[in-house]
Amino acid sequence: MKNYVPSQCPICEGELIITDMHCKSCKTHISGEFYTTKLAKLDPDQLEFVETFIKCRGSIKEMEKELKISYPTVKSRLELIAETMGYKDTEQKDDTRMKVLDSIEKGEMTVEEALKILK
Repeated sequence: MKNYVPSQCPICEGELIITDMHCKSCKTHISGEFYTTKLAKLDPDQLEFVETFIKCRGSIKEMEKELKISYPTVKSRLELIAETMGYKDTEQKDDTRMKVLDSIEKGEMTVEEALKILK
């Protein structure tokens, strides 16, 4: 498994910046302040979900088939990913809670996943 660059400090959860890079081939060394993208904030499972979403060309129906999960679960995971990237939609909060509870009841989502979404 690949090691991804963390975007948050494991101690205080502050934003991490990259200050040092080097090339494996030619040994070039670069120092400075480099920032990651919003996608870098996602954990490996979320990144895999986004890759599948792109592979399915954004079709939620295709996502349901590919991942063998329900429509509400796909929507809930997309909502969590959007929030992780800093895009919050306060209007969907109440609707999301009901869908998350429904997904847990159907066994389509773990309690841990639900807690992440409902935070």
